Formats: sequence, structure tokens, C-alpha cells
Amino acid sequence: MSDGLRILLTGFGPFPGAPYNPTQPLVARLVRLRRPAFDGVELASHIFPVTYADVDRQLPELLARHKPHALLMFGLAARTSFLRVETRARNAVTMLWPDAANTRARKGAIAREADAMMFGPHTARLLRAARLTGIDARPSRNAGSYLCNYLSWRAIERVNVGGGPALAAFIHIPLLARGGAARRKGAAPRITLEELVDAGEAMLLEMVTLARKARDSG
Repeated sequence: MSDGLRILLTGFGPFPGAPYNPTQPLVARLVRLRRPAFDGVELASHIFPVTYADVDRQLPELLARHKPHALLMFGLAARTSFLRVETRARNAVTMLWPDAANTRARKGAIAREADAMMFGPHTARLLRAARLTGIDARPSRNAGSYLCNYLSWRAIERVNVGGGPALAAFIHIPLLARGGAARRKGAAPRITLEELVDAGEAMLLEMVTLARKARDSG
């Protein structure tokens, strides 16, 4: 285990209605970045299958294996045309749509008698970093009620109990045009993978700075 700063990047695989998930190539590009600011930083990555059981099983395993100081998660919001920096996880899970293993939630809440949980003020810093690259990025208070929100909730739980990452953040990205195309006929320009990589790098750099401060002050 490295004594340097450790950041874990995650994305999701395909799921019903989304056979292509652009978080996979995005995370793959980000984890391969080599910048002077990343000297002494260990970047690890993981792609979650889109199932509740895999999130519950794999997240604790990943945190135990990598012991990250920060967790930067990405998910697909196919109906959104801009990048969303989530500010909280809702205590909600859909009972309508099954996960990729065809499993449906049996209740509409993740935890009993719990309010939404906030990621923290650092999300404003990530939003600013993304916007400075020129991408259309906006804050969001609704991460949905599917696996993205579920993973967000479980990650914040790990931050709050201590012994896990000091910081976590979840970023929703839009669906990209296949084949590198940036436009749909009659629609606004789509965000490209290159633009997402630039914004992702900016947010990752900010996360490194924030995680280093949290580690050094702890």
C-alpha cells in the first residue's frame, strides 16, 4: 500500500435502456493521466455492475483494498444534456425499474427514518473547476432513485462513519453521441468525450488538493 495520496475513480457498466455507458471510457482516460500534480498520487479505478448487490459487496471490498483518501464517482444521466455535480444522496430507491440483474428494490427507501445526506461543501469547488474548462456544469440536488443515488448514499455512509475516504463526490454525465459525433439533428450540441475528460481532469485535480488538505489536517 502506497504512503502517498490515494484516489479511487468509479463508473458504471451498461444497464437496461443504456447498452453503452460513457463513464467507462471516461474513467479509463482519467486513471491514465500523468501530470506533475499527480506525482505521489495513486489513482485506482473500478467499474461497478449496475446492481444493488454488487454495490453493496464491491464498495466495501474496494475501500478495504485501496484505502482511498477520496472517492470520485461517475454515473450516466441519459436524459440530461449537461454535467451534474450532485450535492446530496436521497433516501430513495425506485421500486419500478429493475437493476441489470433484474432485481427490484422491495422498499422505496434505503434506510429507515433518514433524511437526505449531503456530500459536503467541496462539491462547489468541483463545480467551479468543471465550469472553468468551459463545459456546461450545474449543481444538482436530485441524484435520482436508481443505482447512482444508491452508490452515492453508500459512499457518504462510509465517509460519515470514519475510517473510510475523507471525501466523496458523484458526477452525472450526459449520454454521448456514438462514433465521436457531437451533434444530433435538430438538437443542441452534445458534450464530447474530450470535453468530459477535460472537466473530469479539472475535478480530479481539485479532489487531489482537497484530499491532501484533509489528510494533512487530520
